Amino acid sequence: MTEAEKLQQLQPVVFRQLQNSFKHGRLAHAYLFEGDQGTGKAEMALWFTKHLFCLSLKDGLPCEECNNCLRIGNHEHPDVVEVAPDGQTIKVEQIRQLQVELGKSGFESAKKVVLIHEAERMNTNSANSLLKFLEEPPANFMIILETQAIGKILPTIRSRCQIIHFQALSTEKLVEQLEKEAHIPLKSAKLLTNLTNSYTKAVEISKDEWFNESKDTVIQWYSYLEKQDPQAFIYVQKKLVKVFKDKMQQRTAFEMLAFYVKEKRNQMLQQNQQSIAFYNHLLEEILLANQKLEANVSFQNIAEQITLHVIFA
Repeated sequence: MTEAEKLQQLQPVVFRQLQNSFKHGRLAHAYLFEGDQGTGKAEMALWFTKHLFCLSLKDGLPCEECNNCLRIGNHEHPDVVEVAPDGQTIKVEQIRQLQVELGKSGFESAKKVVLIHEAERMNTNSANSLLKFLEEPPANFMIILETQAIGKILPTIRSRCQIIHFQALSTEKLVEQLEKEAHIPLKSAKLLTNLTNSYTKAVEISKDEWFNESKDTVIQWYSYLEKQDPQAFIYVQKKLVKVFKDKMQQRTAFEMLAFYVKEKRNQMLQQNQQSIAFYNHLLEEILLANQKLEANVSFQNIAEQITLHVIFA
């Protein structure tokens, strides 16, 4: 699969939007690529940059084979400048150095492109320095800022950029990305995508010790419920209420339980209807549990009610 095909599959709307801009010569001097980590912002920025420098476009697309395309892909082209956080922030010295570089003519052409990664990590001074630069941009110059937190970008910078929104990944793509890039096991990746559609948030949750403890706790509770074991009731009191303390955590408990029930129900679809009925009944109980939680019924009471209704179903 070519780079263009991958990006088109990952972000079809953005791909079409940028391709049409290039095709019709409607290029902005400043873009702001906004979206979650893992949605293809950095890859799309490089691919879009290749359009400007490619020596042999094929059907309006970068050839991916010429010297310029290869060097841009390897981050080695002298007229493509990349800026990334130095430590925790992008410092004002980095932006000033960038201005010096852009004041010079291109090494190999009149064009210059700047890619600023994690633009939300510019501090106040560096953001203001960049703003002055954007107010009077040099000729034959393009800048692409990438961010996963557009609210942290100065409104005055946002107003000078064409904002390109990168859509959240589909569930299937997000699971695949969590497996490949974050090395999260398949079942955990599937669970995480039921808790959030954000790659960054999913990775953050996966590294949280509480998440791993809570996951194991729900799995054990579910195991008791599935066997209609009275131990499930005691487990609510001894373990569940101690792990899931605040309302957000308690909401997560029911989301996790629903995930495991749906997984098992899907496995049972080809078997007898009585088994399916049990899992459907449990899902109905979880739906009611969420409604009760929002109505401020205590978490322990709700969990105990689920347990009693399932054990004596």
